[in-house]
Amino acid sequence: MVAHLPPVVKQLLTLRNPHTFPGPPVAKLNDILTRTFRDAQQKKVEKGWLTLTTCTLLTANVPSSVGHLYRFVTRDDPNKPETRRSLTEALDKAALMRESAMKSCIFVGVPRTILSFAGMFEAFEDDVKKDLRNESIRIATPENIESIKARGQALWDTIYQPHAVKLYNKLGGYHPDFIVFIIQAYGAVLSPLPEGDAVRGNLSRALGSVVGTACLRAEEHVGPQLTSHVFGLLKARYVQGLSEEDYWLATDEGTEWVIRTVDSILDVVKPEQSTEPRAKL
Repeated sequence: MVAHLPPVVKQLLTLRNPHTFPGPPVAKLNDILTRTFRDAQQKKVEKGWLTLTTCTLLTANVPSSVGHLYRFVTRDDPNKPETRRSLTEALDKAALMRESAMKSCIFVGVPRTILSFAGMFEAFEDDVKKDLRNESIRIATPENIESIKARGQALWDTIYQPHAVKLYNKLGGYHPDFIVFIIQAYGAVLSPLPEGDAVRGNLSRALGSVVGTACLRAEEHVGPQLTSHVFGLLKARYVQGLSEEDYWLATDEGTEWVIRTVDSILDVVKPEQSTEPRAKL
């Protein structure tokens, strides 16, 4: 058993900025959260705002700010635990943030998702942790695997038509397992859970595209993928039974608002690239 890192390896791991970003000062963070939230309130898209803000902070890799976001949306004063509003509201907000982070792993990977989950759970109160769902409903079984694949394929088609088949074949040509993995991930993770409103925090088709748009905008340098998922958000306007919020988010105006709001948050929370010299061994 290896109990300790070799000294040289341990020192190597301190190089190249291994730590998460600390995030902006609380006053600056509160200011941008307040301004963008009030704008969302006026437009009646508070779920969309909480979804995109969670994903933006997660992708920017500022887990402490993700935790602060939870306090901001559940308390009258983020710095005073006693000002938290009802448990039901706290659970709804926590579940939506948790599901937004879960879907984010498709776009920005597992490591940042884990770190932001940790930031959330440091902020969640004990009664919230106790009452959040604690059993998986995404376990693939022989009985449900075909329905998972069907959901994934259906979501793929609605996002990428009229290029869905061409793109499917192109990605499958890179590696035969790659496209299969994507379709199954779309079905199990990115698509709305089939149980619908029975699952606290379940995200609609439109909000799933808000996740993709926010993550890819915040990630930067992934233009083709961002464009594809912006189209996916715009196409969500054709889904049956849309809520008023979902429909507006999928309009031209709503999609522009999503992108501009992500940018406004990023301008505050994403630090400049470090220019400190690399240490020598």
